[in-house]
Amino acid sequence: MATFAYFALNGFLMGMWIVHIPGVEHRAGISHAVLGWLLLLLGAGAFVGMQVVGPLTDRFGARTVVPLSAALCSLTLFLPGLAAHTWTLGAALLLLGVGNGCLDVSMNAHAVQVERGYRRPVMSAFHATFSIGGVLASLVGARTLALNWSPATTLGAATLLGLAVAALAAPALLPSTGSSGPAPDSGAGTPDAAASPRAQRTTPRHIWILAGLALMIMLCEGVANDWSALHLRTVLDAPAATAALAYGAFATTMTLGRFLADRAADRLGPVLILRYGAAMAAVGLTAAALSPWIPLALAGWAVFGAGLSGCVPQLFSAAGHLDPDNAGVNVSRVAGLGYLGMLAGPAVIGPLTHLIPLNVTLFLPVAFCVVATISAGVLHPQPPSPAPRETEPAA
Repeated sequence: MATFAYFALNGFLMGMWIVHIPGVEHRAGISHAVLGWLLLLLGAGAFVGMQVVGPLTDRFGARTVVPLSAALCSLTLFLPGLAAHTWTLGAALLLLGVGNGCLDVSMNAHAVQVERGYRRPVMSAFHATFSIGGVLASLVGARTLALNWSPATTLGAATLLGLAVAALAAPALLPSTGSSGPAPDSGAGTPDAAASPRAQRTTPRHIWILAGLALMIMLCEGVANDWSALHLRTVLDAPAATAALAYGAFATTMTLGRFLADRAADRLGPVLILRYGAAMAAVGLTAAALSPWIPLALAGWAVFGAGLSGCVPQLFSAAGHLDPDNAGVNVSRVAGLGYLGMLAGPAVIGPLTHLIPLNVTLFLPVAFCVVATISAGVLHPQPPSPAPRETEPAA
């Protein structure tokens, strides 16, 4: 329940920022173009925070790092509401990104630890709770905006709420794996692996493969976030209200699918969840891209969300379980590249639309889904081979 609380808190905090972007932009007196460049600082800060907090989580334990990261993310949320100039808003977004990245990786590393003790998949449900937090933020933000609360007031209240949740949920977190008893035998905790300094400093090739898949899958999510409504609006000439339903269909099936994905992964295994989920996503997006009818396009975006829903949690879970002693670092690598993919989605699709129609550019994420379908077998556990003993004769 404490882990659910931190995932919901992260979704709520970032949702509150998103809801107040127009007000913050107006207060800072900047254009949409300048805001677009400043948002890159948010992504850069998140990437830096992810890489920094991964080793800290492994060293000090998620029980220590998660509450501190939640407090940092909560405190930095207040800063954009105070920004009155371009440079102050840029600095605020950079710090907010660092806080968000720290909380993202540390809570996912703890979720892996919970999943190991729970002895069945639960990662997708945690990610679904993140989405629930975003929905709650949109409802609260809509109400406070209707009451004419300033961004500084609303974000300040959200900061206080975040600090309270960070403190109240902290005692229920699990201690570090080193003090909670022996880890399940995965081959990664052998004395040879633990004693090798190189094994601790070098990220395994398997992790980079998982990170590459995370980049492709989360790029697909980023395309849906930023281009689904524009697809219906510009390609199918749908009314603005109808076009907005494209993202709504995607987000709804994404959230529902994540609540169901854990049970499916427990019965079928993570490999089939990634393989058939990515294949379903490819079919859904292909239908949306080729459809001449609005209802079919909406159905395609819904299928796209359902297919992607269980993919990223399986990658995070696999990265954390590969080597429990270095779960924080491994999750930070996968989450970091995945986050870059989500940011790259809009940046890649945008320039392509100057060369080819928007619906044709959607076949790039379709191709990534196909690659994920073919490569799903990498989720099979691959513990490192023990080092050969010097006294053993050659084969």
